[in-house]
Amino acid sequence: MKKFFMFLAVVGVMSISAQFQANAQDAQVDPAATEQVAAAADDAVAVAPATEEVVDPFAAGKSDEPLHQQLKKLFIDGGAAFMSLVLLCLILGLAIAIERIITLSLAQINTKNFGEKIEEKIKAGDYDGALDICRNTRGPVASIYYQGLLRVKEGQDIENIEKSIISYGSVQMGALQNGMTWISLFIGIAPQLGFMGTVLGLIEAFNAIEVAGDISPALVAGGMKVALITTVGGLVVAIILQLFYNYLIQKIDSIVVDMENASIDLVDTLVKYRK
Repeated sequence: MKKFFMFLAVVGVMSISAQFQANAQDAQVDPAATEQVAAAADDAVAVAPATEEVVDPFAAGKSDEPLHQQLKKLFIDGGAAFMSLVLLCLILGLAIAIERIITLSLAQINTKNFGEKIEEKIKAGDYDGALDICRNTRGPVASIYYQGLLRVKEGQDIENIEKSIISYGSVQMGALQNGMTWISLFIGIAPQLGFMGTVLGLIEAFNAIEVAGDISPALVAGGMKVALITTVGGLVVAIILQLFYNYLIQKIDSIVVDMENASIDLVDTLVKYRK
């Protein structure tokens, strides 16, 4: 009986040890399996796209604000006092330029057709009809014809009529130049105001360095920003007004050429048909 119980005890101990050994094997990590898992993880990392955000070195200078908001901010940063003067030059210069463009556009006519109509009236001896055509036509060319025909009705000779036409042509040329000196003035003043703002901005920057007793970008950034903004503002205004100025000069030159040709045609017509 004792041997039987001993046999049962041995069998029980052996079964318990076998169970513990199986549990230990289940809990133990297989090195080969671990290496396979690590390799799979490395492959997944290699295949997966990089999620690191790319930093744009110029992103600091970009803004999603509307253009008018950015211009408003630059206007304030440049100093409202100086930038207001630069803006005033732009507004006044554009106002004069637009007025001149409208006036000069209305002053241009079809000189060839106008001269043919006047020649027909002179040929027929109808000077009153020629004067009526001149009164109802705008522009300096019609005014020159009108003054010449008035001298004809007064009975003056061709030489006096020609002198009168030349004198009145000079008056009309002066009228065409009205306002151009103001545009030229604003073209010169705008960049000068910008350069003055530059000097004041540099003075501000050096004062900040003197007070702090040290040189650092943070100290001089404010003054340098004011200097650059005012300079750019003045140059932009000057460039815009210069474009309008050159366009107006070209238009005035074209009208003056028409006036000179009209004066010559009128004198030739009077010599040809006047009895």
